[in-house]
Amino acid sequence: MIVVTTDFIPRREIIEALGVVQGSTVQSKHLGRDIGAELKSIIGGELTGYSEMLTEARKIAHERMVDQGKALGADAIINVRYASSAVTAGAAEILAYGTAVSLK
Repeated sequence: MIVVTTDFIPRREIIEALGVVQGSTVQSKHLGRDIGAELKSIIGGELTGYSEMLTEARKIAHERMVDQGKALGADAIINVRYASSAVTAGAAEILAYGTAVSLK
């Protein structure tokens, strides 16, 4: 599956837009990450526990989006975007979305 953030794929012709596909996941922090983040916020620096959690969440959301594209028979997903939002205190949703297309 070709996945791009552009609205075209170089040297390929899009013959049909199959629809919007998306994948999402909600991840929450656990007590260990929360305590570590609180301590890190005092001295500054990257909150690696949160960075790792969000990296894994993006991967899950991306895979779910690709799975939807495959179910539609897509060759590619264009205009891919990622978004995040707080769902509740301590939990965030990561959303991946784009347009599934057929290529010539």
